[in-house]
Amino acid sequence: MQKKRAVHPVREARKQDNWKEQRMARSNKSIYAALAANIAIAATKFIAGGITGSSAMISEAVHSLVDSVNELLLLYGIHRSNRQKDKTHPFGYGKELYFWSFIVAILIFGLGAGVSFYQGYHHLKDPAPMTNSGWNYAVLAFSFLFDGSSFIVALKEFNKTRREDSLWSAIKRSKDPTTFMVLFEDGAALLGVSVVFVCLYIGQQTDNPYLDGIASILVGLILTVASALLVRESRSLLMGEGISASTEQEIISLIEKNLSAVKVKKVFSIYQSPEEVLLVLIIAFTPKMTAEELNEKIDDIKKRIRDRYPKINYIIIQPE
Repeated sequence: MQKKRAVHPVREARKQDNWKEQRMARSNKSIYAALAANIAIAATKFIAGGITGSSAMISEAVHSLVDSVNELLLLYGIHRSNRQKDKTHPFGYGKELYFWSFIVAILIFGLGAGVSFYQGYHHLKDPAPMTNSGWNYAVLAFSFLFDGSSFIVALKEFNKTRREDSLWSAIKRSKDPTTFMVLFEDGAALLGVSVVFVCLYIGQQTDNPYLDGIASILVGLILTVASALLVRESRSLLMGEGISASTEQEIISLIEKNLSAVKVKKVFSIYQSPEEVLLVLIIAFTPKMTAEELNEKIDDIKKRIRDRYPKINYIIIQPE
């Protein structure tokens, strides 16, 4: 009979360090790119809005400012989620990222959309003709260039984990909100800039000052839709999503096909962070097994699962 494999403490410690490094290595490239772009864009939009008196430009400036705050909150969430586990949080702080992502989704509506609706209503109630409209077009072109560059960076980062899925399917499957949140924000920014440009141009050509206020309201609607979608996905992650049905079936097959006298009865799982999964298995073993044989079998199952799925680092097996 083979001796029970001992768990090597140094090797296990290294595994923990590797998981921490994986969390720290989570790509922040798209967040920093979006943050730099939004700070520059917000400043130019506020200047242009103040010079031309355009409510749509002020709405876009607030939109960019809120996006800048959101990127800072995402970075803060990543920092908080990377803290080491302790006695009060034995599974770590990975879910802090999901919490702050949820806050970001709410802020997009509460601040970004709210201010846009207010600016639009105020301008429709008391419309005023724009002056120095060339400033608006220059700033919008500048914004489109920087938001577009940030969007491309975010899309490239997201595509690294997208595989063959459609964009929406990949977003629903993703367990890292930092990737699709920046993608949503930049996409909404590009759409908002385009809407404002069209409305301001038509308003100038037709001498219709109401279109400036309408543009603000449309920006608010764009942000409302983006916020609703992000709240839905962030809430799902915060409540606790498990591994996919296909991965669950692969784990069952891995255990039952390679290990005799084993039957998987139940599988429970939950993402603690984008790179950490807690897996609970209820397994029926043969009653003839000795305690030593049972322990060896459990260790073998854990090793096979971790070798195939490195993200599953917490495994609890309950014999039935």
